[in-house]
Amino acid sequence: MNQSIKIDSEVFNIRLQQIASAIDETAENCQGDAITLLALLRKLENLHREICDNAFQSSLPNNRQALYTFLKNIETEGGWPYIERMNVQKLLRNLVVIENDSDNA
Repeated sequence: MNQSIKIDSEVFNIRLQQIASAIDETAENCQGDAITLLALLRKLENLHREICDNAFQSSLPNNRQALYTFLKNIETEGGWPYIERMNVQKLLRNLVVIENDSDNA
């Protein structure tokens, strides 16, 4: 793990909140536009993959103490990040619900 670069956690948390707010606002502005929201989700997934494959891999612990600290953080802060993909079954279930609603209207 690269310990030579320390990030001010307060500054980091503020910046992270700004990024999250921008994403939330973008998603809210795209409400009802499935294609645009899909593009947003694809971009987020792509960023997730790039961070994992590049910066994160090279930052992983390289000794026992660092590994312990890393695993302790995962345990206390909520686990491993994961971006779930909607599978076709869920999409089809949504279509059935929409069709049933339109038939009952």
